Amino acid sequence: MSDDWKGDPFADRDDPAAREREQRRREREEKRRQRAEKEERKQEPEPAEPAPPAEPPPPPRTPEQEFWDEDPEPEPEPPAAAERHPEPEPEPVAVDESSQRVEAEQDAQFWAFDDEGDPALAGGGGDGDGGPRAGRGRGGAERPGRGGVTGALLRHPLRIAAVIVLVAIAWFLVALFQPFHGDGSGEVQVKIPKGSSVSEVGDLLSERGVIDNSTLFQLRVTLSGKRSELYAGNFTLAEGMSYGAAIDVLSVPPVKRTVTVTIPEGYTRKQAAGLVSEDGVPGSYMKKTVKSKFLDPADYGGKKAKNLEGFLFPNTFELKPDAPVADLVELQLRDFKRQIKKVDMKYAKSKNLTVYDVLIVASMIEDEAGVPAQRKLVGSVIYNRLHEGMPLGIDATIRFATGNYTKPLTESELAIDSPYNTRLNKGLPPGPINSPGLAAIKAAAHPKETKYLFYVTDPKGCNELTFAKTEAEFEKAVAAYNEAREEAGGKAPNTCGE
Repeated sequence: MSDDWKGDPFADRDDPAAREREQRRREREEKRRQRAEKEERKQEPEPAEPAPPAEPPPPPRTPEQEFWDEDPEPEPEPPAAAERHPEPEPEPVAVDESSQRVEAEQDAQFWAFDDEGDPALAGGGGDGDGGPRAGRGRGGAERPGRGGVTGALLRHPLRIAAVIVLVAIAWFLVALFQPFHGDGSGEVQVKIPKGSSVSEVGDLLSERGVIDNSTLFQLRVTLSGKRSELYAGNFTLAEGMSYGAAIDVLSVPPVKRTVTVTIPEGYTRKQAAGLVSEDGVPGSYMKKTVKSKFLDPADYGGKKAKNLEGFLFPNTFELKPDAPVADLVELQLRDFKRQIKKVDMKYAKSKNLTVYDVLIVASMIEDEAGVPAQRKLVGSVIYNRLHEGMPLGIDATIRFATGNYTKPLTESELAIDSPYNTRLNKGLPPGPINSPGLAAIKAAAHPKETKYLFYVTDPKGCNELTFAKTEAEFEKAVAAYNEAREEAGGKAPNTCGE
């Protein structure tokens, strides 16, 4: 093979395509020579400056480098056989050594690119210059998405999982310890009931907006070792408090600012005295409720009243710490005066009943009516029996006389000689048998107009009564009640749980 084919040692000199490639190679060398001459002419106007030292010749080009220098454009169709003619041997041309060296370096850099473990990525190897090559492709272009922290994470999925876990732990610790949380704003009055668990306290604070999360609050209490050190009572907290701030407040005994006392409707003086004592109000409730300078029963028709039973209005009252029981009695009596003004007494007066009489009727209604809707019906039975001159026959008055409020009345108790025994005595008892609420007082002052004379517990209703106009109807209702009682094993029938 002649020297004309030294650029492509593997080509067949008789192959037209090979000849075409050789021709293009020579044209490229000619272009390089022309570019080199142009660069030399640009430098000729400065002859005074010494010429720069000649750069060392580039390493000889290998056949593989020559092969990859080929033009990427598609090869043209070879000419017809008739047009082929031997090409004149081209004249030798100068080679642009600097351009050749740059291209060789770019080729070497491109093929030196590799993934992990490649010397070029580690800053060495490649073309031997020791320069960093990581993240660059051919011609020095930046490799997207491979370098830096992101590239390291993408190459190691376990690192991503570790980062997620660390972020989750950091978020949890911030949410638990709230380093940037304040002491909250505003005031929130919270009462922690006695015997409340830590979870109940957390739920209560969360519902009131004091803290963000009940579960995290419970965890903070556990970590602080104060699960048994939270106090019950009334506290002044704030909205949006940190868990630590709320725990600090609740772990200090509250300052007792007020004493709350609740007297339920229908409680007697004796029953109320027990509640007052439990709430820690000093003094004797029974003694202080015999008479008072704040109210005289005679002003309401109770000239023969022996005490303040019926006038001690049932409600919830706030007392100062260590306030005497006399202060509570005063609050109850003043409350009665306000509430009684809301009651229309015209109907009762038309029946020649005083306010005191209305209180007596209301106290019986409070005990006898099991549901609010039947209060006025019970009142109508009392009025009708009074009109007919019949004994009222209300067992609640006998219970008041005997003090038996829970057990079945015995025969001897039903026959007790007392003005409060309404089975034996006609008319109203001498005084109220408890402290009635406002609804019962209104029902007594203006009952429904009916012809009912009897009532008995309805065995099929929850605390409801069955009303009857005649004694025959009443006996039938009593028989139904007794039958249900026998089926219940001698106990009062109760359908409230069904």
